[in-house]
Amino acid sequence: MENWLTKRARLSPQRCAVRAGSYSLTFAQLQQQVLQQAGRIASLQANGRIAVLTDNSLPGYLTILALQQLGVAPVLLNSRLSVDELGQQLRDAAVTLCLAADKLVRPLPIKVISFSQLAQQTVVTVSPAAEFVPTATASIMFTSGTSGHAKAVLQTYDNHFYSAIGSALNLGLAAADAWLCCVPLFHISGLSIMLRGLIYGMTVVLVDHFDAKVINHLLCTQPITTISVVPYMLQKLLRDLPADQHYQAAFRCMLLGGGPIDRATLTECQQRQIPVIQSYGMTETASQIVALDFANAARKLGSVGQPLFPVQVKIAADQHILVKTPTLAAGYLNQPTAFSQQLHDGWFDTDDIGYLDDEGFLFVQGRSGDMINSGGENIFPGEIETVYQQHPAIKQIIVAGRADTTWGSVPLAYIQLNAPVSAAELRAYGREHLAHYKVPRAFYLVTDFPRTGNGKLKRRALTPAVGELIK
Repeated sequence: MENWLTKRARLSPQRCAVRAGSYSLTFAQLQQQVLQQAGRIASLQANGRIAVLTDNSLPGYLTILALQQLGVAPVLLNSRLSVDELGQQLRDAAVTLCLAADKLVRPLPIKVISFSQLAQQTVVTVSPAAEFVPTATASIMFTSGTSGHAKAVLQTYDNHFYSAIGSALNLGLAAADAWLCCVPLFHISGLSIMLRGLIYGMTVVLVDHFDAKVINHLLCTQPITTISVVPYMLQKLLRDLPADQHYQAAFRCMLLGGGPIDRATLTECQQRQIPVIQSYGMTETASQIVALDFANAARKLGSVGQPLFPVQVKIAADQHILVKTPTLAAGYLNQPTAFSQQLHDGWFDTDDIGYLDDEGFLFVQGRSGDMINSGGENIFPGEIETVYQQHPAIKQIIVAGRADTTWGSVPLAYIQLNAPVSAAELRAYGREHLAHYKVPRAFYLVTDFPRTGNGKLKRRALTPAVGELIK
């Protein structure tokens, strides 16, 4: 396929490609600046893989695209990781050079060049590839690590292209589309917005970090049509938005991914006429592969929807969700066995548990590793969370399992409160709405929930040590 940046700059030279604060670039200007950045990187004469450690800034945006113009797949690093964690990933990916935003520069076991240092490099002339090889690696991105050691995922141009096509067939496209990107560029949801900008010819509104007040102001005052969010972001936006305030008329939807959402939040969005499109996907599938369309959003509340057009989904005998899709990554870097173990006759085991209703809508119940087996009974944390989220004293609740010598495992609840409440009251409430074995054995008050760098809940990091026992 023809080089995306080259083609888009020719097709839509004067259309706005990206806005970052008060600064904006047309696609023609974006191409010019990306090629200049590619020339600076080429002058370094680096051999081996190159990593990018960036925030949601324009220099980082340009650098990622510049590496692709050089035929180099950027290794995208999570800026929220520790030096030790980053060092491990750099070694795993055999990276020899890291290009980093100035404020993110830190001592790493390889050469690090800041964006301001890179800006001082002499620009050499580069000849970008006329075509992108569909099966070539376009990006290398680490999984969020919610279920163990993060793996480096090899994402191809085909993966990103079919992801963009599947999303467009679900959400539709408009000439004036503008997608607000406040999710990290090192995460698949952020990178996919950037690449869709080229494929669709739409404007990307780049925001350097998530701040509910700032985002709500943009959605109320700017002609933004779409925003990608994860559950905690959506909940914060709702809490910050005054009841009498509404997003501007051009706004079409919040694309929600990154994990399960409680029914109460979805109901509030419905009542406030905030369109939310739930979706399901992962790093290995280059963003969402299942989404709930506008027509069925109210009727199928709680479902993540139906497979996008290029995607097939089925449920295995053990309730695992299996997918077959052209967006499936080429594999895990240096871990071919780990990837092949998740493939069964061409179907990829997502390690998520769920079911399809009689109309083919997917309901995700959680990670298989999060499921609690108590005395031979399977307990899904999401079911308990949905019930308790209706209690007026509970602001947010997360349930996790703990080993138990009698039952094998039992559920514990970690809670943020709106008002004081006793454990006896919480247990009594649970017994009214749940089977007795699903009622948490103990309740712990917490100030926050552990999350990965892209906002996903780290359920396995929840232990009684992180909270205060509610009596």
